[in-house]
Amino acid sequence: MNKTLSIKENHVFRALYHKGKSAARKSMVLYVMKRRNQPVNHLGITVSVKLGCAVERNRARRRIRETYRLNETRLKSGFDIVIVARKAAVDGPFDLLQKDFLILAKQLGLLEEQRDG
Repeated sequence: MNKTLSIKENHVFRALYHKGKSAARKSMVLYVMKRRNQPVNHLGITVSVKLGCAVERNRARRRIRETYRLNETRLKSGFDIVIVARKAAVDGPFDLLQKDFLILAKQLGLLEEQRDG
């Protein structure tokens, strides 16, 4: 089952920017807001024109999407999530991108608690 849907409407992005919780690291900024009665997450990825040409912006988008995909099972459900790329998302090491994502997710309460078993 697909656990994540895309955010496409501008008003949802704006609501997250104004009402959601946020945290920032070198490679990205994460905005999060709880959704009522939704069993899935909604993800939006934003990459500014300031980061470079279309090739670089698309590369940053792909890297962020892959980072999210690899860690999707560790996240709680029912959230709107917007990830805003920074310059390190384009040319930084992929390990840094994953580390930053997990740190931000933990700060904002997105990570599920690890169960010993």
